[in-house]
Amino acid sequence: MTTILETGNISIHTENIFPIIKKWLYSDHEIFLRELISNAVDAIQKLKMVSHAGEFSGDLGEPAIQITLDKEQKTLSISDNGIGMTAEEVKKYITQVAFSSAEEFVQKYKSNQDQQIIGHFGLGFYSSFMVSSRVEVDTLSYREGAEAVHWSCDGSTAFQLESSPRTTRGTTVTLTLQEEELEYLEVPRIRQLVKTYCDFMPVPIQLDGEQVNRQKAPWKDAPSNLTSEDYLEFYRYLYPFQEDPLLWVHLNTDYPFIVNGILYFPKLRPEVDVTKSQIKLFCNQVFVSDHCEEVVPKFLLPMRGVIDSTDIPLNVSRSFLQNDRTVRRIADYIAKKVGDRLKELYRDDREAFIRSWQDLGTFVKFGALNDEKFKKQVEDLIIFRTTANLTTSSAEMPAVEVQSEGGDAWETVTPAASSSGGPFYTNLKEYLERNKAHHENRVFYCTEEVNQSSYVQLHKNQGIEVLFMDAFIDTHFVSFLEREYTDVKFSRVDADLDDTLIEKDKTGEIVDPKTNKTRSEQIQELFQKALNKPKLTIRTEALKSDNPQGTPPAMVLLPETLRRLQEMTALMRQEQLAQFPDEHTLLVNTAHPLIQNLTSLSQGGIIQGSGESPSGELANLICQHVYDLALMAQKGFDAEGMQTFVERSNQVLTRLTERAAG
Repeated sequence: MTTILETGNISIHTENIFPIIKKWLYSDHEIFLRELISNAVDAIQKLKMVSHAGEFSGDLGEPAIQITLDKEQKTLSISDNGIGMTAEEVKKYITQVAFSSAEEFVQKYKSNQDQQIIGHFGLGFYSSFMVSSRVEVDTLSYREGAEAVHWSCDGSTAFQLESSPRTTRGTTVTLTLQEEELEYLEVPRIRQLVKTYCDFMPVPIQLDGEQVNRQKAPWKDAPSNLTSEDYLEFYRYLYPFQEDPLLWVHLNTDYPFIVNGILYFPKLRPEVDVTKSQIKLFCNQVFVSDHCEEVVPKFLLPMRGVIDSTDIPLNVSRSFLQNDRTVRRIADYIAKKVGDRLKELYRDDREAFIRSWQDLGTFVKFGALNDEKFKKQVEDLIIFRTTANLTTSSAEMPAVEVQSEGGDAWETVTPAASSSGGPFYTNLKEYLERNKAHHENRVFYCTEEVNQSSYVQLHKNQGIEVLFMDAFIDTHFVSFLEREYTDVKFSRVDADLDDTLIEKDKTGEIVDPKTNKTRSEQIQELFQKALNKPKLTIRTEALKSDNPQGTPPAMVLLPETLRRLQEMTALMRQEQLAQFPDEHTLLVNTAHPLIQNLTSLSQGGIIQGSGESPSGELANLICQHVYDLALMAQKGFDAEGMQTFVERSNQVLTRLTERAAG
């Protein structure tokens, strides 16, 4: 026999509080389960606290939360064996619910429908009315002599509080679901919601007699208690069917703010959207969001893992988060911890650092571009693959992953597979110091190893070290380095040729007595006539080499300033590739046997009716062919250009075979 203890109206000034809750409290109705389970966990934790304080000497029992579904009655119940409530506490914490703040809530949030409110003004419990036509609370306090009470409300401002026959300590919240919310009576749906929101809550959650949450939150453990396999197993659980991460960072501080978490560096792949966060945000082990764009620095968005903090405001707009001082300090803390971890790896395991650089480099360079403090931390860790055959220990010559010519797949290149014993890596300071005697404050770099291979080889032959800056971010990073190293000149290998690559002694060059021109001048005229491109500059130089046949007969040079202007224009027009400018330089290598033979060929033979000898016509074709080959190293042909190149190649071969046969 129950006794009605009290009836009345919930003490609020606004009659329409429940419609407002249903419409504006949460964007997703499913959040009600998270809120009710969180309350149940709090009740269990509070009982432990009063027990430790000596205010409760009874048996705590095994803490547990039980979810019960009854399709016939259309009810969902959540029970805990926590601290429970007295009638006075029910009135205080549920009936009044700090509803003196209800009007403030209404005014503040009814115009912001996209905001997610978490426990604001104690309204978490009332999220249950989003899915229910009736909510009942059956509870018995831990206090000695307490009497069980039963509270019920049908979603209006009227409630009823009566005695209850309950004999076990704790609380049960029972929801009679609305017709349109019956999906929450399905076991798979509840399992999914528990896994999403409550998986790491520190209390077992039972459904149909089975624990359905993982319970243990590794980020709450001390790093010394976790093994590498623990970290990897947690990552595989969070991100199944993904490759193992490169390394991880454990966050653990309680001053001047509370932050716990584990962040992982994943292997980057082309399909990864580096502008969206995949870090999961928790508050006291309760899942809040998988969007941390306002909490972590932009350059760390591709990281994965968990951040758990009670000091991140959860009931405010994104713009507020971006300007919140505590959030900014947390972001700075995370960036510093990441920088410290990278420095530790660079110092203690250089092999692992280099092996991971293909992926880590993107994080590090982007961070240096966007964060001055982070840049100071990592500036000596930024490394580049180099042509130098460095004297290093085997630990500094690991197998590394480089992008293959065939596409986006990554292939492993080991030191043994390289004729130079590399690949070798160096940072910029080491490079500048090592090459001070050869070319002080000058950096030669390559952005496309395949297309620029002849230019790289030319530099290598003269003992000039070249750095490979061929990551997609390096186009911007070179400009950043120039601002950082104002006294250093950065030259792409195909921009111009250093004087050390060119034979400057021309005193022995033969002058043709018929024309009074040097061979270089004759070659220049020959190419100008054959190509007939007014905007093309023809430059004749003898490239230094012990084997002239091994050097290119001609090279296309694109001045650094002009090339960067083209790249900037392409960026502003949102074009993938910059258009190759008509104004460029063709450097013709007068030391190459092919070029030397051209002058003789152009002057030989009998002039026919067309006004030019067959030899002269062939010389013109070969000039155009040499130019096409040089151009191919700088840019690919379009369909029309490729067709012309193939046709001309066939013509050259036909003429050469005719001469050989004749």
